[in-house]
Amino acid sequence: MASENQRIEDELSYPILLAERIRKSVDEAESFKFECSEVWKQVDRLLQMLRTLVRFASTTPSLYEVPIRRVAAECSKNLERAVTLVRKCKRQSFLRRVVNIVSTADFRKVLNYLEASVGDMKWLLSIFDTDGTGGGGIELSLPPIASNDPILSWVWSFIASIQMGQLNDRIEAANELAAVAQDNDRNKKIIVEEGGIPPLLKLFKESALPSAQIAAASALCILANDVDGVRTIVNGLGVPIVVQVLGDSPMRVQIRAANLVARMAEHDPLAQEDFARENAIRPLVTLLSFDTFDDDHAGQLGKQSMHTIMQINRELEKKLLVTSSNRQFTSSYSNSYSHMEGSSRVGNHRKERENEEPEVKLKLKISCAEALWMLAKGSVSNSRKITETKGMLCLARLVEKEQGELQYNCLMTIMEITAAAESNADLRRAAFKTNSPAAKAVVEQLLRVIKEIDSPLLQIPAIKSIGSLARTFPARETRVIGPLVTQISHKVSDVATEAVIALCKFASPENFLCVEHSKAIIEFNGVPSLMRFLRRNEDTQLHGLILLCYLALHAGNSESLEQERVLTTLEGVDRTVISQHPAIKELVSKALVHLNLYHAGTHSQRMSYYP
Repeated sequence: MASENQRIEDELSYPILLAERIRKSVDEAESFKFECSEVWKQVDRLLQMLRTLVRFASTTPSLYEVPIRRVAAECSKNLERAVTLVRKCKRQSFLRRVVNIVSTADFRKVLNYLEASVGDMKWLLSIFDTDGTGGGGIELSLPPIASNDPILSWVWSFIASIQMGQLNDRIEAANELAAVAQDNDRNKKIIVEEGGIPPLLKLFKESALPSAQIAAASALCILANDVDGVRTIVNGLGVPIVVQVLGDSPMRVQIRAANLVARMAEHDPLAQEDFARENAIRPLVTLLSFDTFDDDHAGQLGKQSMHTIMQINRELEKKLLVTSSNRQFTSSYSNSYSHMEGSSRVGNHRKERENEEPEVKLKLKISCAEALWMLAKGSVSNSRKITETKGMLCLARLVEKEQGELQYNCLMTIMEITAAAESNADLRRAAFKTNSPAAKAVVEQLLRVIKEIDSPLLQIPAIKSIGSLARTFPARETRVIGPLVTQISHKVSDVATEAVIALCKFASPENFLCVEHSKAIIEFNGVPSLMRFLRRNEDTQLHGLILLCYLALHAGNSESLEQERVLTTLEGVDRTVISQHPAIKELVSKALVHLNLYHAGTHSQRMSYYP
């Protein structure tokens, strides 16, 4: 097969050259003349179709070349077989005729090969609509070259229609391609390998019809299910295209664009970075903030919060007045998005936004929240960008007033941001300062979810978020300790375990205020709850033991520790726990030494477990 870098016209010239050689060899044949003439009939049909294809290829600016190259390569192999066979029919010496024995079976075999190539060429010309009628459409017949894998011919036909067809055909083909991709991962891989992503991106970017953009985005979302699919989209300059559509489209299209951001960011960290460079976070936060704040809530957040909210509303108002000239997409992707923070294209669809149904607005917010969640996941830089765009206030407000999937996605976004803050001191200090209105609003809602909403699905990310922020709370901020201690007794084991893990971060020696926090945990009656937690099952013991040791180390003289016989409990720690987690052995030993300064234990047990 010729190189894919070779011009398609040059690649088609080789089988045409072979056909001309066959014509000459047929004229020179001395034996099997009838069979040679039958070969020429098939070759002549191929020759006419090849020339038609060359003319079409040379005059078509946007040509889908993948099936042409595949069919041309297969056609060349079959023509080479025909050349070899027909040349054996020339006048030769007796010895050469004995060595090169030719039979009618050889001709039948070659004729079958040529007939298959004729079928392939017919199919190829049908999907490209080379007669110029403009119909073409989707061709679901099966060419011989794809007889062992019918999906391949369908994929070729759909991609050709998306890339070269009329708009209605392109929409239909995009929907069909999405359906094929949804069947299994193998189909997705075939679509990516056969070049399906570039024409989908083109349809998504250039079409002025929302239904076309939705069809393209739906197919791209399905294909962006692994690193390879996402990288192909990224390499096709898909990130700036998605950000452009996100900023300047009707709501129903923006939903798909946000979904695509979420899928790409979920499967590829490099896509996360690319979206950050293209300032995708700003329009996502803007869309999420739309209709989120009201005057009553603004009054509740104090003067600084009020100022921030009014600033957001002013930004939204400016964005809604952006002129349609901003729709123009320049050839330089990096330059065209450098000013996205100051001039979103959302305003071009103000009327559509105002008239949209509440269900559509809700879906858009759900999609934007999920996209922010995936962009923030494991990324300190993206988490910082979200906090810099006033996204934290918006997330806190939505957690307060919304329910269901939107509330969950916002909580998961907060959880990822707080996790990033836990690992990065600069982000922690910048975004979660004690006097920060956004930080206060977030913490208030996290505590409300932990205390008031009996849903493990929501409580777990809220608890994790509070735990990640453990080093940001001053000693006087004991109100965050009480709800966590209460959840140690939660009937759902996962919620109780997350509460214990979060409290470990408060009581850990790495926390500067570990002594004060440990005392607060004990004051909120944490020790009895923790002792009951340890009796639940072996799977939860490790984190419970770690917290118990921290409490013993930082508040060993507490009466609660003596009343609950913590010393005896630590002395009786199962050997299997220690053997499975060697790091706990040293911690338990230190806790025992510290407790022995204040409480009397069972010496025989200590000798038994710690020789």
